[in-house]
Amino acid sequence: MFEGHDPYLVALSVAIASLGGYTGFALAARIRNTPGVSNRVMLAGAAAFLAVGIWTMHFVGMLAAPLPPDTVYLVLPTIISFLICALVVGISLFFVSIGEPSLKRVASSAVLLGVGIASMHYVGIHGLAGPFAIAHDQWMVLLSILVAIVTAYGGLRAFLAQQEGVRLVVSAVAFGVAVSGMHYTAMLGMHFEPLTASGHQHLGGNLAASQQILSIVVAVLCFVIAAGFLLSLVPDRRQPTAVMADVISPAVVLEPVAQTTLSPRPMPAPLGGIGQPPRAPVPRLPVEGAGGTHFIDAADVRSVRADAHYTRVHDGTRERMCPWSISEAEAQLDPSLFLRVHRSHIVAIPHVALVRKEGDGAVLELDGPSPHWVPVSRAKIAEVKARLGLANRRHA
Repeated sequence: MFEGHDPYLVALSVAIASLGGYTGFALAARIRNTPGVSNRVMLAGAAAFLAVGIWTMHFVGMLAAPLPPDTVYLVLPTIISFLICALVVGISLFFVSIGEPSLKRVASSAVLLGVGIASMHYVGIHGLAGPFAIAHDQWMVLLSILVAIVTAYGGLRAFLAQQEGVRLVVSAVAFGVAVSGMHYTAMLGMHFEPLTASGHQHLGGNLAASQQILSIVVAVLCFVIAAGFLLSLVPDRRQPTAVMADVISPAVVLEPVAQTTLSPRPMPAPLGGIGQPPRAPVPRLPVEGAGGTHFIDAADVRSVRADAHYTRVHDGTRERMCPWSISEAEAQLDPSLFLRVHRSHIVAIPHVALVRKEGDGAVLELDGPSPHWVPVSRAKIAEVKARLGLANRRHA
């Protein structure tokens, strides 16, 4: 498959695809875990890095290939190949970022992503111009598409299983293998057929770029991907010891919060309406999943986040869609255990692991296999401190 290819550029192409995948997936993971950030902006950034990673890998691979002399790249097909890539990546990420990641949804996204990667490749390949014609082995074309779909599915599954740590690295590597495997499988089935003088292609008024110009463009994009990767490694929050004044002292961070939250809190106004008895807190919450509606114990809930007319329930591992509105969730949950700390967020007080000041408000870290952060509005800080037993704390 790699006969005649530059091995260093081949290795670089795989690395670039993996770095682009890691950066894009890391941004997508922060959509659900970073309070106060626009999902659309984060999703667009994730799709952009993934698309640039795919496109750059493709052309690094082309620079590594033994192309015929006098080969140039037509600018218009090259740009179209990138736009195709950006479009399908954005749609695929959107599908897996909303609702429950069911088998059907993830498989559909993988098929779209695999076919999109293949489309980008073949459109970009036919942007090559020179004294030759390009022929493809149809079976290798089908195999390259299959490789892209299967490995894209594996990458998405690894990403959705756990959106940080080792699993995120695995999903990025799988993404790099998906793109690179598809590219080099397709290249194995591609053949250049020399043309006679009468059959020589004429560029006419088509805008073309030499391999030297493409090398410069690719080098710049490689730098952008590497910079984005390094920035994605920078923690998006301060260390737990960097706790600001007026919220909690460093010594209090180490105290188990659950000990201060076991005493029942007086019930608020009756939930059943005027003249009606209070509504009993529900022990379980409905969440949408594969095959229908599932139920999770309220004791396992870490937070509830408003999402349009619905909510997303975090169980310490991931978020799942709940058909309740944020107001209905507040009315249904036990007020001695849950507190609405923001107009869009409810938290389970026994699961609060850390609190710190941020801007005019504060943020809470909730425990679990995948800890996440929830914002606290300025008006709720005093109540949160009281519920955590910190109202009378003073700095040493």
